[in-house]
Amino acid sequence: MTLRLLGGLTPRTFLRRHWQKLPLFVRGALPAFRGVLDEHALAALAARDDVESRLVQRSGKRWNTAYGPFKRISLKKANSTLLVSGVNLHVEAADRLLRRFEFVPQARLDDVMVSFATRGGGVGPHVDSYDVFLVQGAGRRRWRVGGKSYVVEAGDLLYVPPGWRHDGVALEPCFTYSIGFRAPRGAELGAAFLDWLHERGLPDAAYRDPRLKPTSRPAQIPREMIRFAQTIMEKVRSSRADASAVLGQYLTTPKPHVVFRPGRSRRPLARAQVQLDPKTQLLYCGNRFYLNGECTTVGKRDSALLKELADRRQLPGARLARAPLGDLVYDWHRAGYLRLRSLR
Repeated sequence: MTLRLLGGLTPRTFLRRHWQKLPLFVRGALPAFRGVLDEHALAALAARDDVESRLVQRSGKRWNTAYGPFKRISLKKANSTLLVSGVNLHVEAADRLLRRFEFVPQARLDDVMVSFATRGGGVGPHVDSYDVFLVQGAGRRRWRVGGKSYVVEAGDLLYVPPGWRHDGVALEPCFTYSIGFRAPRGAELGAAFLDWLHERGLPDAAYRDPRLKPTSRPAQIPREMIRFAQTIMEKVRSSRADASAVLGQYLTTPKPHVVFRPGRSRRPLARAQVQLDPKTQLLYCGNRFYLNGECTTVGKRDSALLKELADRRQLPGARLARAPLGDLVYDWHRAGYLRLRSLR
């Protein structure tokens, strides 16, 4: 399936030749793909407070953007595009589409953004700072990427590396599914590290100057105060374990608008399939597990099972039923982080 998705290339070959290097167009990458929802369902998502959406309308060479939620929206006007982010968090079929690209680490996967465009619709020529796979749903669109032009139809795929200018224009009413990837930025990780330090308590000491003397330059920062600040900063240390903790919590922290609904099923684990909620991100490093911004450490035996759950995103509940792992699974279920589905 992955070979067809990538036009006959193995994931290893694709990553070596194209990933963050060159675009790739694949005709019929998903031959039976017609999409996962219609325009009415997409508009219904755009009306929700817990969903990010925007409406882009072109007038001549100008693009006007409005941001949702949209209580009322018309999808019949030409040159219009409705874009809804994170559709995989609400539509299981969109989540399954996202998981087709798990030859790239989950830590890099972001979301599935779905756009519906009327004839002439698009967002204008632009450059993204992230990798993106563009899977065409119903309808046709013309993409221009790096001086080349592609007319894509249902099931076609176009990979665009970061930094490549591209522009897509709907030739008729059409859907496009954008599988986006994330890459931590230095400033964001720095802020996450400071938050992590604050939660664990920065070195705490109050500045004292019992030998203070009168000054003739009242606006000058005292040399002793600078020395004190330098001493505090030098005490801040980070290890590889600290780096993985900061990164794990940063990568799994849900976006502000994401809401989890508590699970209420009392089905015994032995008769259930444990399935991570599409909104849940579960990553691991060693025996540390990062789930939706929280860190959990487990023993070696339980660690192997949780790694399998994280990689596969579902496991038979019977394999997770013993204590204390079963108690942890039920806690996550009550928080809405996973589901207990009946076995068929």
